[in-house]
Amino acid sequence: MSTIKVDTIQKANGTSQIGIDKIGGVTAASTINVIAEGGTTTTNLQNGLAKMWGNFDPNTSNNIVNSLNVASLSDNGTGDYALNATNNFDDGFFVRLAGTTKGGGGPSSTNYTSGFSSESTSSSTLGVITVGNGGGSGPSAIELDQCYGLGHGDLA
Repeated sequence: MSTIKVDTIQKANGTSQIGIDKIGGVTAASTINVIAEGGTTTTNLQNGLAKMWGNFDPNTSNNIVNSLNVASLSDNGTGDYALNATNNFDDGFFVRLAGTTKGGGGPSSTNYTSGFSSESTSSSTLGVITVGNGGGSGPSAIELDQCYGLGHGDLA
């Protein structure tokens, strides 16, 4: 195998947009550093990518609308869901984010929040809990129109 070493690659017409279907680093871990915003520092490409995310609708038979690295969705009860990973994280301490949207109508006195269920230390599950504060009646689990889960971390 030959090695080509160059400082600049351009298309024949002089522009710099080149399509690349596969790229790998030269270290054992295949680390790829890219120039970050502003051009003065670099950032690790793999660490900056979301490794798992899912968008699902609990009101339509728990339909997964769109996802990455999600094998399935578990319904653990009202407002309690688990996005199950196709490829696990290396441990259960990856970064998790969750969100929800309120269904129908305009603003109301009900506040909605989302968090994580008991699966929060699992390397294979991103658990999403949705809670509505029923205008003074206290928090309770509810079904919302759209729920979102996102995981950042290292895959196993």
